[in-house]
Order: sequence, then C-alpha cells, then structure tokens
Amino acid sequence: MTSTPPSGDPDSSPRHGRDNARSFLLSRPRFRQWRMLLGTAAAVLLVGSAGGAVVVWSQYQSIVADLPTVDGLRSYQPPVMSRLYAADDQLVAELADERRVFVPSNAIPDRVKSAFIAAEDQKFWTHKGVDPAAIIRAGLTDLTRGKGRRPIGASTITQQVARVMLLGSNAVSFKRKAKEAFLAMRIEQVLPKEKILEIYLNEIYLGNGAYGIGAAAQTYFNKPLDQLDNAEAAFLAALPKSPTNYNPARFPDAARGRRNWVLERMADIGAITQADARLAEAEALATTSFSRPGPAPGSEWFAEEVRRELLEKYGQDTTMQGGLDVHTSLDLPLQRAAQTILQQGLMAYDRQHRGWHGPVTHLSTPIPLTQEEWVRALRTVSAPAGMLDQWRLAIVLDGNKGQVGWLEGSVVRRNAMQGGEPHTGQIQPKDMSWVRRSRPLRTGDIVMVEPQTGQSTVALMQIPVVEGAIVTMNARTGRVLALVGGWSFQASQFDRATQALRQPGSSFKPFVYLQAMEQGISPSQEFDDSPVSYGTWHPNNYEKDFWGPTSLHDALRESRNLVTIRLAAHLGMNTVADTAIKLGLVESMPHVLPAALGAVETTVLKEAGAYAALAAGGRRITPTLIDDVQDRDGHVIWRPTTGLSLASAASLSNAAGSATASVGVDAVHPDAPTGLTSAATPPTAASSAQPAVVVLTPDDLPALRDDRPVAASEQSAFQITTMLQDVIRRGTGVRAGEGIDVPIAGKTGTSQNFNDAWFAGYTPELVTVVWVGFDTPQSLGRNETGGAIAGPLWNKVMKAALKDQPKLDFAAPDGVTLVSYDTGRGVAIDAFKDGQLPGVSANLLSNVDAQQLSAADTGAENMPDSESDMAASTNGATPPGGAGASPAGGGSAPAPAPSGGDIGMGGLY
Repeated sequence: MTSTPPSGDPDSSPRHGRDNARSFLLSRPRFRQWRMLLGTAAAVLLVGSAGGAVVVWSQYQSIVADLPTVDGLRSYQPPVMSRLYAADDQLVAELADERRVFVPSNAIPDRVKSAFIAAEDQKFWTHKGVDPAAIIRAGLTDLTRGKGRRPIGASTITQQVARVMLLGSNAVSFKRKAKEAFLAMRIEQVLPKEKILEIYLNEIYLGNGAYGIGAAAQTYFNKPLDQLDNAEAAFLAALPKSPTNYNPARFPDAARGRRNWVLERMADIGAITQADARLAEAEALATTSFSRPGPAPGSEWFAEEVRRELLEKYGQDTTMQGGLDVHTSLDLPLQRAAQTILQQGLMAYDRQHRGWHGPVTHLSTPIPLTQEEWVRALRTVSAPAGMLDQWRLAIVLDGNKGQVGWLEGSVVRRNAMQGGEPHTGQIQPKDMSWVRRSRPLRTGDIVMVEPQTGQSTVALMQIPVVEGAIVTMNARTGRVLALVGGWSFQASQFDRATQALRQPGSSFKPFVYLQAMEQGISPSQEFDDSPVSYGTWHPNNYEKDFWGPTSLHDALRESRNLVTIRLAAHLGMNTVADTAIKLGLVESMPHVLPAALGAVETTVLKEAGAYAALAAGGRRITPTLIDDVQDRDGHVIWRPTTGLSLASAASLSNAAGSATASVGVDAVHPDAPTGLTSAATPPTAASSAQPAVVVLTPDDLPALRDDRPVAASEQSAFQITTMLQDVIRRGTGVRAGEGIDVPIAGKTGTSQNFNDAWFAGYTPELVTVVWVGFDTPQSLGRNETGGAIAGPLWNKVMKAALKDQPKLDFAAPDGVTLVSYDTGRGVAIDAFKDGQLPGVSANLLSNVDAQQLSAADTGAENMPDSESDMAASTNGATPPGGAGASPAGGGSAPAPAPSGGDIGMGGLY
C-alpha cells in the first residue's frame, strides 16, 4: 500500500522535502546580504543628502549674505549728463562722463520695448526674474560646444539689471550667476515690470559712447525715440549682445544680419506682423553721423568757466552726472562776434609787428608734384593747435608763383586728413610781398590759407603769438554776456579773462579819482603837473612834458601821471586801496604810490565788474555767468545772490534803510510765493472763497529794491562817468569812440614797458573790457598803448553789442548839477555836487608832505624798473625785471635792481 505525502502531491516524497528545506536554508543568507546592501545604500543616500543640504545651505548663506539691497532701485535715478543753455535757451554744451539721455517708461515707444524684449527676454512679462527653461537650454548647448568657448548666457532682463545696477561684475562664474538670479527674484518682488524695463533701457551700453536708448537713438540715427521705425528699433535691440561686433560702420553685414534676426523674433512674439518684418528687413542699414553737441562754436571759453564754477559748487559727480539744467547769461551772437573781433585784431597786430613765422612744416617731395602725390602728402600732415575752422592746410606747389593746393571738405581723424576734394589757387600778391620780407616760400612748404569766396586766390594765414581777452557784461546786473579768454580754446585752455593776473596800468586811475570825489574834491580842482621825486622814485608823464596846475578833469582825460601821483599822495593810498577792494577790482593791494598808476594785478573780469559799478551808481557789481541751476526734476536749486529784487513801494518806504523790509513779488526768485494782497485789506476767509476786485494803490506797485553793497556814492560815481565821457570825446580814448553815437565813457590802460594794453568802457547798460598782451609779459612795442591796440577792438565789440539797442543817456542823480565851463584846456561838461563851484580850485591842505615821503611810502624798494626812457625804448625790447613782467596768471615781482635809478610806475597812458 502506497502512502500519500502530507502535501497531497502524489509525486512528493520525503526526499523532495529534504531538498526543499536545504534550498530554503541556502537562500536566507543571500536575502540578508541584499537587505544589508539596501540599508547601507539608504543610509549613505540619507547622509549624503543631509550633507549636501548642509553644503547647499551654507553656500546659499554665503551667497545671500553679501547681496546688495534692492531698495535703492525704487528711487532709481540714472547718471544723466548736465546741459548748459544760453540766455535764449539754445543748447551750448553737454557735461557728462557717460552720454545718457534718460527716457521715462511712458515715453518709450512700444516698438522699442518689444524689440529689446524679443531679442533679450521673450518671457519677460511672465517670469519671476529667472527663466529655468532658458537656463536648461543654454546649459545643454554649452555641453555640446566644446571647451574654450564662452558659455551661452541665459540671463533675463531682470538679471541684467541686477548685474549692472547692483553687482557691477561681468565675471563668468556659477557664484556670480547665482547671485544674479537671487537678486533678480528680489527685484521682481519689489519693482513692477515697467520699472525694471525702464532701468534696463536707460542703463544699457549700446556702443559709440551711448548709454541708454535715448542717447543711442541720437548717436546712430540722430532722431528721438518716437521717430524710430521697426528696422531702427530692431537695430538698437541688436546691440546689447556685442556693440563692437555689430558696429554698422565696421561690420555692416553682421549688424544687418543681427537686426534681421531681431525682426524675426519681433514677428514671433506678435509685436509686428510677418509682412512688417519683411519690409523692415529689406531696408538698408543707414545710420546718420551724429556729432555730440557743444560747446557751441565760439562759446568754449564761457562754457568752460561755467563748468569750473559748477565743479567748485557741486563737485564732479553732480556736475557731470546729476542731470543739471544750467541757464546762463551768454549772448551767443555777441560771444561769436567778440571772438572774431579779437582774432582779427590779434592777427593784424601779429602781421604788423612779428612778420612771417614760416611754414607749418616742409615736405621733401619730388618736383613737379602730380595731384595724386600732393594730395597723398598733404594727408600725412596734422593741423596745428589753434588753426581756425575756416582755414585750410595747403601745400606750396610753386614757391615762386605762390601756387598752393588744399583739400576742401576733408575730415581730420586720428591726426590725419581723410577725404576732401582737391583745389588749387594762388596766394594773394600782398601776402607774397609780406612773406618775401622774412623768408620766401619753397615748394613743399605746408602753410595755412583761407580760401577767398568766389575767387581763385587764398590769403596766407598764421597763428599769432600775442594773446588777448574780452569781457562784456550788463552794467546794471553783472550778467556776463560774452567772455573770450584768448586766441583759441583748442590751442590753450588758459582763460586770460578770468585766470591771468595782469597790471591794469592807467585804467586803474578812475578809481583814484573816485576816492577824490568821495572826499569832496571837485572835477575842476587843480593839482600841479610838474617834476617830483619821492625818495629815490622819479615818476614822469608818458609824454615827458609838464602842464603846471592842471584840473582833475584834464588830468584824467589825458592820463597825466604826475597829477595822479600827487592826488593819490593827498588822498592817502590806504583810502585808494579801500575803494579798489570795495569795488572788487583787487582783493588786496599795497599802500604805495605806484599802485595808483596801475602797478597792481587784476583780471579782465574783475576790472569789468569795477567799471560796471561806476555805471551802476557806485554799487558793487559781482559778475555772474549763471542765471540759475535746476535739478533733473526742474526745481531751481541755485540762483546768484545779486541783491536786486522787487518789493512793493509801501514796504520800501516803510523800511527805508532797513535790510529786513518785507518783500512782495520777487523778480530774482520767481518761484517764491507771488500772491499780492492789498496792504489795506488783508485777506479773509470770505475774500479767499470767491473772486474779489482788488484796488491797487501806488504803494502796492512793485519797485526795485537794491541791497548791493555801496562802494561809493551815486553822485561821486556820476562825476567820474562825466569825466570819462570826455576821455572818449577828445582824450586818450578817441579811437574807441569812433562811429558810436550813444553816450559812452571809458579809459585807456597801458602798463609799464607797454606790456599790457587795456581799454575799459561802458554805456548806461553795458560794460566791455579788452586786454591785449603776451602770455609771458614782454613789450608790445614802442608807443603801443591801450588806446592804439585795445581801443579799436573795444569799438567793434560795442558796436556789435549796441546794435538794435535803445539809445540811453547816463541819468544824473539828485544832488549834482551838470555845468559846462572852461577848464583852461578847453570847454568841458562836469557834474558838481551841491556846494562845489565849477572852475574853482580850492587851496587844499595836503595829507602828506611829498618831499618827506620815503621809499617805504612809495614802494620804491619793490619797483625796480626804469621808466624815464620808456617812450624811447626799442620796439619789442624788454628791459630786465619790467614792472609789468609778472608771469601769465600772476607771479611774484622780479628781484630789485641796484638802487639809484628811476623807479617804474606801472601805468603809462
């Protein structure tokens, strides 16, 4: 009988059971091993994850720990260039470290925004600061590009703002990219998308010195943003990737290709249609040459002086990046006229006194020259500094005949001429005669010429060595209308109108006479014009003659030195010095008699201010170039304190002599409250609630309030003005007044050894001062006085300034009477104060005994020059240690000469 196994399987047997048990026992260790392996792997993974998390957290902490704050972006104000405007609001110059024109978001056209978004960040409006899909795409692309190539960027516009505005680094590293991403997400949390895009479009550099899209539109197309078409907007959007590689002038094909790519992207995002894209792609990439504005031609001296004032007041950053709008007093037509007049005067003097200087250079070339040869040779020559715009560099083709060739319309780039149409012509016969007196021309000489309009001849030109300066200003307010500091701003930026300290010579004398008027001395008072010696000092008149008793009127009219010396000795040099300081002519001066003849140092601008005080009735006039300064938001942040304002007549009468009178309508500060209420009827709630008729009385009308310091009485200033009018009618300033039919007053000035030639004069409204001399002081030549050199230039400038101006007379103030009388040297008209008798000379008691003055009183130990033979000095000679020989811009006096000789006296004529 067969037994059945317990399993119920007929094939089962005890043997099989033993085999299964053995298999089970063998499989248990293997399972245990797998379990241990899996457990170990899980433990390693857990520990690794924890460690990685710690490392990642620590790296995150190190990255975010030094991230800059983004709060400053809320009040974002980009560095914007400042602008200078003339009195007529014409743009004169731009001041900038980076040329940027800020454009707010609402003024940026949609096509421009779309072009940049299509090129740089198509998901800008939807992402939160970073674009993960773009990062993954860029990473996969970088893995397949191989080593040694710059990775493809995946920065969003927000990330670019973070990098430019907050990180300031463009280093290629994962840490920098991580910082950029974290910052971008923070920026998105605090700023709206429009603000982020505004910052980006105004900060990005687009090549050719243009920062931001506003400046770029001007630089490449000379257009405002709202006039750009699709093709132009797409080109600007093509530049951020690489402004250099897509420069349209250097790489036109690459630039056009990148532009067309941007147009395709614009069509993809729906900013434009495919048809618009095709039309724009067919357009030629035509950029327009753009020249950065300013300084406006002729305004360089004025603009530079304004820039210096702004730097002193606000510093470099605010001046160059603060977006200031600076409104100046510059009269551009008058400025250009003054510049031209000075240049013509310096050229005329130089041609007469210095002769032909010689060619710019000489080229050794085979003779004869073909046109191709001389054009090629001419293009290798650089124009000398100071060559005027209307001049041309020319090569002498035939030295005997004076035939020259030049290029018309050429452009100077990298110190070489490019382009231009060849022209030939003949040098004028008079210029050929002038040249032959010094050194004949040779074939191959490079010279400067000025083509004559409508003729085949040219004028031979040269840059003069002599220099000059001109200042014209409003005599009542001090607003400087024109300021010329020399021959050429490009040749030398040293401003001889504001920086050069020179001796004013006899143009200082009116201020000595002003002090005499202040002390009650009348214009008819006589002083002795005869030889005098003060210690070792022996002054003399320019003419070397003596008139005997001479009225102050005649002495000032003819610039008599000896009368001025005796007058200064009578007044006391301390009082003369005080007057000059009060007027702003000098900051300090020695109390020595030669100073009364102009042996002091001042600037052209300061002398203009002092003469303006005479026209303004003795009030100190401070010259100003700036009318107001506005910040980038249009708020006035500075105006000069002129001391002039408008106030009601009642307030002026109630507060006569008080500096604290209430001011009504303010002419100088129009942004101040301007509400005008009748003094008799104060405002009430009822009157402010509804319009009412206000009856104005004479006391309510505005009147001019003048709080400027008083340097001299109005009567004394008018007396000097009357005397100076006769200087121009029939005195040393006759040449300055030729052809001017309005009342003018003025005075010549010539310093020791004829080193400086001045003319200072004024009308009731305008004052002009002209100076001519050498930067390193030397004689202008025998008898080259201020009346002969500076006077004619002053005449031309004033004719230009007075054109179309009303004819005004000097108004006589109360307390003086105009009287015509005989001075003994002709009939004169003078102003006499109450109690003064015309033609009467009182017996004055001198303050000092002239014969008892020592060298310390006269300054003899400090004035080493000989003056006795000045008029006979040779043309152009410079005696050693001339009194006027201070270095350009000022300097110490030379060492004293051996004692015993005549002492120099500063002013001559």
